[in-house]
Amino acid sequence: MGTSQEKLHFLSRGNPIVNCLSSNYKKMRVFLLILGLLMLKFSFAQPYSQTIRGSISDKILNKPIAMATVQVVGTEYGTQSDAQGQFQFPKLPVGTYHLLISAVGFKTYQLPQVLLNAGKEVVLSIQLEEEFKQVKEIKIKGGRKKNSPLNELSMVSARVFSVEETQKYAAAVNDPARMATNFPGVQSGDDGNNQIVIRGNSPSGLLWRMEGIDIPNPNHFAVPGSSGGGISILSTQLLSNSDFITGAFAAEYGNALSGVFDLRLRKGNNQHREYALQAGLLGLNIAAEGPFRKGYEGSYLINYRYSTLSLLNNLGLNLTPFVTNFQDYNYHLVLPTRKAGTFSLFGFGGWSNQFYQAKKDSSLWKTTEERYNDDFYGNTFVNAVAHSIHLGERHLLKTNLALSSYRAGYQRSYTENDYSTLRLYNQGYRSSRLTLNTSLNTKLSSRFMLRSGLQLNHYQFRFDEEVRPSLQGSLDTVLDMENSTQTAQVYSQLQWKAHAKLSATLGLHSLYLHLNQHYSLEPRAAVRYELHPRHTFTLGYGLHSQMQSWGVYYAMVETPQGTSYPNKNLAFSKAHHAVLAYQFAVRKNLRLKTEFYYQQLFSVPVSVYDSSRFSAINMSYDMVRMPLRNKGLGRNYGVEISLERYLDKGFYYLMTTSLYQSEYRANNGQWYNSRYNGNRLANVVAGKDFVSANQRRTFGLNIRAVYAGGYRSTPINTVASQQRGETIYEEDRSYRIQLPDYFRADLRLSMKWNRSRRTSTLSLDIQNVSNRKNIYDRYFDVNTGEVKTWYQTGIIPVLNYKIEF
Repeated sequence: MGTSQEKLHFLSRGNPIVNCLSSNYKKMRVFLLILGLLMLKFSFAQPYSQTIRGSISDKILNKPIAMATVQVVGTEYGTQSDAQGQFQFPKLPVGTYHLLISAVGFKTYQLPQVLLNAGKEVVLSIQLEEEFKQVKEIKIKGGRKKNSPLNELSMVSARVFSVEETQKYAAAVNDPARMATNFPGVQSGDDGNNQIVIRGNSPSGLLWRMEGIDIPNPNHFAVPGSSGGGISILSTQLLSNSDFITGAFAAEYGNALSGVFDLRLRKGNNQHREYALQAGLLGLNIAAEGPFRKGYEGSYLINYRYSTLSLLNNLGLNLTPFVTNFQDYNYHLVLPTRKAGTFSLFGFGGWSNQFYQAKKDSSLWKTTEERYNDDFYGNTFVNAVAHSIHLGERHLLKTNLALSSYRAGYQRSYTENDYSTLRLYNQGYRSSRLTLNTSLNTKLSSRFMLRSGLQLNHYQFRFDEEVRPSLQGSLDTVLDMENSTQTAQVYSQLQWKAHAKLSATLGLHSLYLHLNQHYSLEPRAAVRYELHPRHTFTLGYGLHSQMQSWGVYYAMVETPQGTSYPNKNLAFSKAHHAVLAYQFAVRKNLRLKTEFYYQQLFSVPVSVYDSSRFSAINMSYDMVRMPLRNKGLGRNYGVEISLERYLDKGFYYLMTTSLYQSEYRANNGQWYNSRYNGNRLANVVAGKDFVSANQRRTFGLNIRAVYAGGYRSTPINTVASQQRGETIYEEDRSYRIQLPDYFRADLRLSMKWNRSRRTSTLSLDIQNVSNRKNIYDRYFDVNTGEVKTWYQTGIIPVLNYKIEF
């Protein structure tokens, strides 16, 4: 236990990136001066032009819509889509535009705040929803509501998020997970990490998807079983508008209990080559996109990033005692054919490691801690091929085949007086997954749409762990296993549009694990009623299940009879989700939304011992060391209220508040607060763009403030911990202590300016601008024999410069 805690403390002393920045923030003051001088430099210019173009298709079958009218509101510009659904506005002056798209038989679609810069064409992919017609052929006019999910089957607790939000929100730093902490009921699990807590659930309950397939945790410095890490591997150069869901998921989403990131990728420019260069404290990026050849509709889009800290370390400029390295790539290749459908290749990969080496000079060792050597690495890869094809007039078939892998390891050693090293701890984790995913969209009529699908996974994994209990002890193997297994997920969901104001979905999801023959059948349902164009009610329900992590299934326990794996036959953790939502359109760009939710968790793994209060509900990563059984319960319930002003005339804001309760029942039958039961959460995020008269320069000011009740902590028995040399908790007081309330304010300053065929952006994000010392938890330091406070990260400045051309 003590060695494992030291490992987690090493990894969690803060994000290895932001920890460095936090400790050196005073050196960043000069960048504020540079930012101000550059703002003064670019003060006079002339307007430039660029192209807005795109494609228009129907939402269900993705077929091109010809003769659709596209108008630029407030101007004389207008055009129609061709037979392939393509439209184009060449040489528009740079600025912000509002597009209005209409077509016979489809709902009118409005696309406000289309930002056009000189350095990059705007290429849009617009999908229109078929207009509902009653028996008397009375047409109902309407359009897609702002921030409604891209997946039309996600009717509750779901919203679309844009790449612009990940770039604009203060302290989001191009990270979808950090951006999501601005949404109702979502908060950070730890400032030094981008794991997120949704409605009191453990961060491990989150599902990541990309282009319809489940993907491994897409973050650097991720530990086994987690859903986040130090910094995202994903590049905003490739991401398109995507969905984020926090409860009562549609039938196509499985193996998750708290939330879903349903990521979509944009296509590269298939007419012109474009490039982007980016330099900042989080890395050096280069992106390229364009057509494979003239006249072919295919395109490529690639991005590569190399850590700035790695570069500085290679130059001998180490800003901290730790050496931190990471690099990553993202790509998306689109290959359409005339008759065989469209093929695409996509994926990402990331390498990361951080290590500390004791100085080979004993006179510099002031504490025992300085004699330890720590080394952590984590590598994640996904490579996939996708295919879509229309089967007749009413069917769209999509198929994906993907290979993904994740490797991580941690070693700790002790430096002897003669500078030789003694290994104290070694952990290795390797897993790979081969995934086949297929889905079929069927348009039964203007009232009914059916989506069905299948996902098959083949897993291979290996764990090994060695521990030396003391400097005088031997290095013991506590885990050494290798295995493989398979899972299958099948789903089907029907959408019914009863009439223009009432629509409903009904679905069923199933999950099967071959390892122990467990399966789950999960009904899903939702209904939406538009009482009035300004008042909408939604009700949703879903039964959801999630497999345990491999580190739980293969917890190795030594008994007098030998080694055993007592958790191998654990069933899935399950939860009933129920959500009631009401949305009020206060004004054109102002929405008030309220959601009431109740989540009843059951079949949750808890310790078999009555003296232990352990429950998997409180896990966020790593493995267990005890036998468990599916007797635990949990409940999360609360209300979320949000008021959002959509970006209009350069101004936006989002204010949210959540009141909630998160509890669990241990094996002794008693109820306790969960680790993440903060009870209250409030967010304010806002921003304003100040645009010059000729649309050439834009100055951005974005702010964010978050207030939340503190997480829960279990008191540490100091005397027992000192006697045993490891952390001993007061089990009868599990999560009895609530940590002090959390508060943080963030600031983002940016300046964007256009030149002929290029756009430059200089930005400075300052996380925790007041440098408040929020408390994350308390821990027992085995080296000093004392209980210490574990603080969250302080002020973190992140400077970034990007040029697109």
